[in-house]
Amino acid sequence: MNKLFYLLCLSLIVLNSCKGTKAISESRVKKLNAEKIIANHYNNSFNFKTLNSRLKVKYNDGKQSFSPNATLRLEKDKTIWVSVKILGITFAKALITPDKVSYYEKVNNTYFEGNFKLLSEWLGTDLNFDKVQQMLLGQALFNLREDKYKSSIEGKTYQLQPKAELALFERLFLIYPSTFKISSQRLKQPLENRGLIIDYQSYQKVGNQDFPKGIYIEALQDNEKTTIEIDYKTVDYNAKVSFPFKIPSGYKQVTVQ
Repeated sequence: MNKLFYLLCLSLIVLNSCKGTKAISESRVKKLNAEKIIANHYNNSFNFKTLNSRLKVKYNDGKQSFSPNATLRLEKDKTIWVSVKILGITFAKALITPDKVSYYEKVNNTYFEGNFKLLSEWLGTDLNFDKVQQMLLGQALFNLREDKYKSSIEGKTYQLQPKAELALFERLFLIYPSTFKISSQRLKQPLENRGLIIDYQSYQKVGNQDFPKGIYIEALQDNEKTTIEIDYKTVDYNAKVSFPFKIPSGYKQVTVQ
């Protein structure tokens, strides 16, 4: 149950949508070098102070599936807050800051307070607050400015691949030419038989900025596959938000070895 909630929280911590949909249209892709693509990617980062969104999630791990509603709130670089509801009843809450991950769930009356270690192990990549926030905004999980990349055109997207891969780790990024937002990011650990795919299936306008709408997440571990689909219903940004979070008394703490 705790793994299920962790994966759900990660899926919820990924990108927003807004009123007024505008589909992305890709035409002929102009050839650009990796440095220019990366510069445009960061120049088109979403500019905000706070976000408040409502979304629908579909979860399936091959053994169980469910489809809750959720509220996702952010304060840039400071706080990520998630409240999950099933049949209108609060099922779980999570509060994430740069220093700590906290959550509680009401099915087994458990809670967790700690770092990103457990999420990192399950999803096969070293996570921190900044990486989660970047995923949420349609930005690359890794800082593309820290490594050298080679660029190519793959279908109707730019493809970025590191010139020198990390030890035991493979990375691939696909970027839309019209917005320079992420189309897909794929992380793989072949020796561990782990993989993570995050596809941003569509974007829409939030104000005059591009923001993801539909997201598909696939986490692979050995022969097990977990899929999460996100449909963002509404979002408001730069409005006043609150982050109510209090672990109920009597709940059992979950620990990470």
